[in-house]
Order: sequence, then C-alpha cells, then structure tokens
Amino acid sequence: MKKTSRLSKVLSYQSFGFLAIIALCWLNSLLGLPALVLEDSLGVADFKSPILQMLLILAVWLLVSASTRRTLERLRQLEEFLHVCAWCHRIDCKNEWMPMEKFLEQGLEATASHGICPDCLEKHAESLGRSKSAAQLVAKEIPAI
Repeated sequence: MKKTSRLSKVLSYQSFGFLAIIALCWLNSLLGLPALVLEDSLGVADFKSPILQMLLILAVWLLVSASTRRTLERLRQLEEFLHVCAWCHRIDCKNEWMPMEKFLEQGLEATASHGICPDCLEKHAESLGRSKSAAQLVAKEIPAI
C-alpha cells in the first residue's frame, strides 16, 4: 500500500506541474505577460497559439505520465526481490538476516533472489578464493579459439 501511494504521489506532482504549465500558457495569452513585463502596448489575445500549446503540452504529459508509471512499477517490482543466502538460506529482510521459516511466518510476499549473508561469506571466504583461483587457472590453460 505504501508503494502504491508513492506512485500516486509522484503522478499527482507530475500532473500538477503540467497543469501549472498549461495555466501559465493561458495566462500569458489572456494577460499578455511579456507586454506587461516589458511595458509594451497590450494587444488582442490570440487563442490559436495557446490551444496548440495546450495540445502539445497534453501530448507530452500523456507520454511522460505513461513512462513514469512504467518506470515506477518496474522499480516496485525490483524492490520486491529477496536476498537469500546461497549457503544457509537465511533471508535479508530490512537489513536483518533471518531463517527462511521465520520470514515465511511473517507472511511477506516477494520473489526470491540469491546472495550471501555476512556470516557465510566469512565462513566460506577461503573456499571461494580457492574456487576463483582454480577457475582462473583453468581459463588460462584453455587456448583461445
């Protein structure tokens, strides 16, 4: 629910910004803002130009809004991945590594991804180093094709 409200909040701010731009375009044509600032004579308002500006801004608004929605939904999807230790299968949940059973008891829904917790990294650092060295030796011995 928190992530959905973040999406709504971002889209609301974005919509407010585009509405403000449209309002400024109309105010510019109605009041002749450059004429007021530069003390030029006021002329008759031309409504063709603001309508075209508004349509262009609306088109950009729709494109940006759709792109923002897709990006934020993808971000929400990526934030749902879990980090699971490849050795002990503990899960990193809010910077706390807990057993999978405890995590599942909490009833959280997310897709799993693999990683390594700090304790297992410390335990298996030496064997990881040997594996990496062995892989590098094998790669050197195999001739390039």
